[in-house]
Amino acid sequence: MEYRAQTRFVRVSPQKARLVLELIKGRRVEDALNTLAFTKKRVAAKVEKLLRSAVQNANYLSTEKNIDVDLDNLYVKHVVANDGPRMKRIRPAPMGRAFRYVRRIAHIEIALAERGKNGTQLATVVGEERETKAAPKAKKRAGAKKSAVAKKFAGKKTAGKR
Repeated sequence: MEYRAQTRFVRVSPQKARLVLELIKGRRVEDALNTLAFTKKRVAAKVEKLLRSAVQNANYLSTEKNIDVDLDNLYVKHVVANDGPRMKRIRPAPMGRAFRYVRRIAHIEIALAERGKNGTQLATVVGEERETKAAPKAKKRAGAKKSAVAKKFAGKKTAGKR
């Protein structure tokens, strides 16, 4: 089962938030918390608080809905930092002009899942489809098209002839 937490309207660029989120994706919760504690990015404190919230959500669901959750086997399954609304600002420029700049905002979401003894996921999310083997596609004959193009431009220099 997945346990989620999200924070919205964080005053940081989503690109900068993704740098920190990539550090913790796929790690166990304890390792992710240690990584965030020693990361020098400003957004790391917000992500750490969000990760702790996701762990508490898992703990709450285990007590309220009698779901057997081992908090030691939780890992960060999915992290995402999406764009929020942008704040447009104006900076004074020389000779009475004004330059516009944008303050970006991020919405951050973390999903935790429980990992089994052999490293596989224990439960699936409702509505999540398992990977199925697709039918093999027919191979295209690229050689015929390639040879026609090669014949057309054989011996010709196209660049610099004007």
